[in-house]
Amino acid sequence: MINVLIIDDSPLIRGLLTEILQQANDINVVGCAEDPYQAREMIKKLNPDVLTLDVEMPKMDGISFLKNLMRLRPMPVVMISTLTQKGSPITLEALELGAVDFIAKPTSNVRAQLSHYASLVQQKVRIAAGARIRSFKKAPPDTKPISSETEFLLNKVIAIGASTGGTEAIKEVLIKMPVNCPPIVITQHIPPVFSTSFAERMDRTCLINVKEAQHGDKLSPGWAYIAPGGLHLSVKKRGIALYCQLDDGEPVNRHKPAVDVLFDSLVNCGSKNIVAAILTGMGADGAKGLLALKQSGAYTLAQDEYSSVVWGMPKAAIDLNAANEVAALDKMAERLLSQAVKPN
Repeated sequence: MINVLIIDDSPLIRGLLTEILQQANDINVVGCAEDPYQAREMIKKLNPDVLTLDVEMPKMDGISFLKNLMRLRPMPVVMISTLTQKGSPITLEALELGAVDFIAKPTSNVRAQLSHYASLVQQKVRIAAGARIRSFKKAPPDTKPISSETEFLLNKVIAIGASTGGTEAIKEVLIKMPVNCPPIVITQHIPPVFSTSFAERMDRTCLINVKEAQHGDKLSPGWAYIAPGGLHLSVKKRGIALYCQLDDGEPVNRHKPAVDVLFDSLVNCGSKNIVAAILTGMGADGAKGLLALKQSGAYTLAQDEYSSVVWGMPKAAIDLNAANEVAALDKMAERLLSQAVKPN
């Protein structure tokens, strides 16, 4: 049984979340708090397995509370966020502080919309309960970029797929990339609006240029292209150049964007020039695509269990024998680049 404490200043949201979570046989709501001060005492008394935490609350905002929590008593947290341009940067900050995942709070017809997301809310709580939690550190170790004096093969492309825990995992990879690194294409399971904020945040944080992919973008060294939420990203070859292609097709593996769509498209782009990795995430999206890349000559990697927040997608790839190599997150950038170095 997963014991959950709900922290939200809205009586309506507290009631709906309680109703949704109590529908699951394996989830028990042990209490509700309307502000972080009340929550602090209830955590001590009830010892919950998972918290759901509203971003915007009176007395103390969710970010300040989360920062203290992850420093003093790290535990699984699912943020309840507004799906807005204003709410998305705050939610990404929460993930940086150690929150496992987030649920978008409906902005209208709250009861109808949140009830519609009942299975998603339950699933995210289950994932959080089994996630590997890290305490918040102001500066992660070993974040120096790899030297730009290294020369890379011009025709190489790096591809990355991730889901739960992926925004911070991708950051740890990109922050080490030198300004002359091969082009990088990324599919992270993330909703619209949030993908824009995520790309902007990475662009401010990293030495390389990071952008939300646009249809027709030509892949260039020193750039990373992140799939927009709600659209599939694939890569198409025209002549000797490679271009981003966006597709509003049906979800694949229940996701849009889907990692398999990106990886499958790269099979037709000269697989021997592709280096691909699956990072932390729930489910199996990307595993079959990684296998197809490996079988066609690409070099493939999967994140190891210890450094993954959720070891679902990487494990699925390893179980299929789709990875040439299993690497810890802090070594992933180095291992990806090692396959693109220009021979002396």
